[in-house]
Amino acid sequence: MAEELLAEEEELEGESAQERERREAALAKIRKLGDPVLRTRALEVAEFDARLREDIDWMRGLMDGALGVGLAATQVGMLARMLVYRVERDSPTAALINPRIEWASVEAETVEEGCLSIPGIRVDVERPLHLRVAAADEYGAAVRIEASGMEARVLAHEVDHLDGILMLDRASKAQRREAIREWRDRQREA
Repeated sequence: MAEELLAEEEELEGESAQERERREAALAKIRKLGDPVLRTRALEVAEFDARLREDIDWMRGLMDGALGVGLAATQVGMLARMLVYRVERDSPTAALINPRIEWASVEAETVEEGCLSIPGIRVDVERPLHLRVAAADEYGAAVRIEASGMEARVLAHEVDHLDGILMLDRASKAQRREAIREWRDRQREA
């Protein structure tokens, strides 16, 4: 286990001790595989108030600290239908409240995915190359996003979280079995 952790840490070359500490602190607040909240469908958000914006800002900070590209509220134990994401490192982090996939292309692509709720595990997942998402921003204004490529993948992954679906559910049976075995082995060794 120690060798695996060191190998994962080497992937983040140039990370300072302070950055690593920040990442580990953020990851500690994210719910992990086996937590029932990850299998629960999030509830629609009705109030667009200061508390909602505080939760969104907290999620943004947590996602950044964990070096993620997306984070759904269920991953932090909130059963609210909201997510934050940022595909480009220098882009602002967007918040989507009550997101709904309106349309997804038939054209799809299979790419290896990871998840902050299942750290260290990667599986091949087929996702649409293009999709359209209808939602609201944190102030309640309607937004519609036409996404392609990585942005479409991240949005599909995070909306799945809000529906209680994990990336493992979209992997092949063989990959899912292997990933769960590896996860359990890591948990026993931790």
